[in-house]
Amino acid sequence: MDDFLIFDGAINSPEGYYASGVSGGIKKTGNLDIALIVSDPPAISSSVFTRNIVKGHSLLRSMKLTGRFPCSGIVVNSGNANACVGQDGNNDADEIAAIISEALSCRPENILTASTGIIGRRLPMDSIRGGLIKAISSLTGEVEGGHLAELAIMTTDTVPKESSVAFTAGGKKITLSGMAKGSGMIHPDMATMIAILTTDCNISQELLDLALKSVVDRSFNRISVDGDTSVCDMVTLLANGCAHNQQISDKGSRDYRKFLKALEIVSTDLAKSIASDGEGATKLIEIRVFNAKNKADALAVARAVAKSPLVKTAFFGEDANWGRILTAAGYSGAEFDPEKCEIRLGSISVYSEGKALQFSEAEAKDILKEHDITITIDLNAGDSDEIMWTCDFSYDYVKINGSYRT
Repeated sequence: MDDFLIFDGAINSPEGYYASGVSGGIKKTGNLDIALIVSDPPAISSSVFTRNIVKGHSLLRSMKLTGRFPCSGIVVNSGNANACVGQDGNNDADEIAAIISEALSCRPENILTASTGIIGRRLPMDSIRGGLIKAISSLTGEVEGGHLAELAIMTTDTVPKESSVAFTAGGKKITLSGMAKGSGMIHPDMATMIAILTTDCNISQELLDLALKSVVDRSFNRISVDGDTSVCDMVTLLANGCAHNQQISDKGSRDYRKFLKALEIVSTDLAKSIASDGEGATKLIEIRVFNAKNKADALAVARAVAKSPLVKTAFFGEDANWGRILTAAGYSGAEFDPEKCEIRLGSISVYSEGKALQFSEAEAKDILKEHDITITIDLNAGDSDEIMWTCDFSYDYVKINGSYRT
C-alpha cells in the first residue's frame, strides 16, 4: 500500500509506549486477565463508548476523564465486567487507577480504566491488587509485552487481534498500532468489544477526536455478530507526540489525511478480525449494498442482512438461500423496488428484476465453502453505498452462550 507499511507489531510499537499482560486471579482458568498500557510522556486521548444506557463502572469512570486529562496509562481487566454492582464498582475502578497512578507518579485522573466479562459480579480486589503490581513490574517496550497485553483482554476470543501501520508525515516516521477484543455481543454502536489504539503522532486534540469518531463509524460500527451490544464497550486512541512531527492541526492538510487513512487501516483490520472471530463462526461475510436512495437506506439494508439469524445460519450450512437476503432487505425499512433489486453471492448472480436466476448450485456451494464470502445487493434506487461485516451462526454459538456465566 503506497506510503503505508503494515507490519507485525503490538500496542507498544509506537515510540514511548510500554505494555504488560498478567494474571490477576479474575479468570478461574488462571489465564491472563489484566493488561496495562503506559505512555511516557503522557498522551492526549480520545474515546467512543457504548450507546447502551446500561454502562459498566470502569467505563463510566473513563467517560469522565478521556480527553480532559493527560493519559499516562490505561488498565483493562477481562473476565469481569465490573458492571451493575453498585457503588462498590465505582470504588473498585477508582482503587485500580489509584494503585497504577501511585506507581507511575501521576494522578488517578491520568489513568483510564476498562473492564469486560461477566456482568453483576464484584471484582476480586484482593487478588487484583497483586496483579496490578505484577503488571507494573512487567511493563516493557518489547513487542512481547504488547502481545501479552492483547491476550489479557480476551474473553471468548479464539485469536488475538492486533494491527500496526507506519507512515511518514512532515518528514517523520509515525507508527499507529491497535489491539482489540470481541467475539460475541457485537453490533453497531459498539458491542462487547474493547479496542485500544496508540500512536506517537503529534496531533491536536480536536483532530484526534474528529479522526476517531469518523473512523469508528466506518469500521467498528460496521460489524455485527449477533445483534447485541454490551455495557463495557469502548475504543480509546492515545497520541503522545513522540514522533516529533510538526503538530497536525489542519483537517485539510495532507498529513491529516494520511493519519486518517492509517487509523482506518488499523481500525478496519481489527473490526474485521472481530467479525471473523464471532463466537463459533466459520465464515467472514462482507455485505456490500450499492445504489441505495441514501446512506441511511444502504446502512439499514446492510444491518438487516448482517443481523438476520436465517441469513447467518444459511451461510453456516453453505446453502445459497438468497431469498433470506432479499427478505431481510425488505423489512429493513429502506425504500427500494424489489423488481429492480439485484443480488449476487460472490461472483454468482442469483436474483434480478423481480425473479430468481438460474445458477449452478455446485458452483454456489464452492463459493459458500470459502471462509471469506461477499454478498452484493444492488438496490438500483440511488447512488449511496454501504458495507458491513458479519459472520455465520454455527452450533457452537449456542453452546458458548448457553453456559457463558457458569
